[in-house]
Amino acid sequence: MSVRVRFAPSPTGYLHIGGARTALFNWLFARHCGGKFILRIEDTDAARNSQEAVDVILNGLRWLGLDWDEGPITSDATGPGKGDYGPYYQSQRAENYRRRVEALLSHGLAYEHEGAVKFKMQRTPITIPDLVVGDVVRELTDREQQDPDFVIVRSDGQPVFHLVNVIDDLEMGITHVIRGEDHLSNTAKHIALFRAFGMSPPKYAHIPLILNPDGSKMSKRDTGASLMWYVEQGYPPEAVLNYLCLLGWSPKGNREVLPIREVVELFDLPQILRHNARFDLAKLQWLSGEYVRAMDNDRFYELCVHTLAKAGIGTEAFDLAYVKAALDTCKGKFKCFADLPAYGGFYFVAKVSYRAGAKPEDCTGENAARLAKLRAAFAAVAKFDADAVQAALKAVAAEAGTKVGPFVHPLRLACTGAASGPSLYHLLEILGREQSLARIDAAMGELAAGA
Repeated sequence: MSVRVRFAPSPTGYLHIGGARTALFNWLFARHCGGKFILRIEDTDAARNSQEAVDVILNGLRWLGLDWDEGPITSDATGPGKGDYGPYYQSQRAENYRRRVEALLSHGLAYEHEGAVKFKMQRTPITIPDLVVGDVVRELTDREQQDPDFVIVRSDGQPVFHLVNVIDDLEMGITHVIRGEDHLSNTAKHIALFRAFGMSPPKYAHIPLILNPDGSKMSKRDTGASLMWYVEQGYPPEAVLNYLCLLGWSPKGNREVLPIREVVELFDLPQILRHNARFDLAKLQWLSGEYVRAMDNDRFYELCVHTLAKAGIGTEAFDLAYVKAALDTCKGKFKCFADLPAYGGFYFVAKVSYRAGAKPEDCTGENAARLAKLRAAFAAVAKFDADAVQAALKAVAAEAGTKVGPFVHPLRLACTGAASGPSLYHLLEILGREQSLARIDAAMGELAAGA
């Protein structure tokens, strides 16, 4: 049997992280088995749907690298990566649903009721064989025992989710339905519909939900609920993919940093965990930092420059060697690219403010005097490099009879505007003598003005 799976989101204006994880698990299973991954947009609610909302889904999947394998041919040059396939749209399949409903009506398996169409639900319990949850027996509730039938076409003529979901899975030859556990309650109705159409249902695998750290269900307002949040925060997509893999799936050996090609080889449905997954932002940030640290230099530079530009910090006016040297001092020091402007943006601005990162106790005449001594020492060194700068600072501190700390802190504030950042001596070498002295001068000017 050739595996065929699908991801069928509704265009609601954002892609939930749980939906992204569902898409990923379907994609992984298809790639592991050499099968097909199909994207289907459930857009039958015309009042709520828009192309912008669809684009959010498409762009999110493309950002993650989750390519789909078939669909209508499109001229979209930014397609998913396998030919020029667009997704299937339920809004374009209305005739398929109409024909299927006519068949149910003609065979007495559905009937009209107050302008709507209802499906004649079977009256006996339904067993749901699930590859993750195990066998689940769905008994009729007390209310359903009185009337278990359910609407499949509303009075306005719109087919409901249960109907179109089943018809599409049937006609697209879906072999495995991998979806969130919150859909388990719908599955008995879907199995009954498959049987009514004379077809065996696909195999089901209901995956655990993603919860907040406190155990509550993630809503769209929670931090990290929207996939676009990760894009905006500058997380590498491979780090987000890696983290999503670990939300409900566990490989042997408790490994955590796993390239996606290895996950494809290892992934299988029996390894999906039964219990709900807890979202752990700290773990994601750690993973992200590991991927940033190991990133190819050229890609690292490209993402850094793009992030700085988004923050209004241009690098075009600077020599390429300078840009690379500056960014090299930042690599491995931040966890996501959105942290870079605050960490290393000082390299690419005309001036910084001493007071921006200073506390009241830093704005003293004593610090101004220390900066003046450092300026004189730096101006006198023969070669302005990290070793010479460090030696000069140590000599000034020794002459003053103090440790280096009281000199290091105001010097960093003067040259970067922040109390922490890249290696001080190396950042001074990159800034160069002229720029370093100019920033020290400006800092002393601010201190004098404050006094």
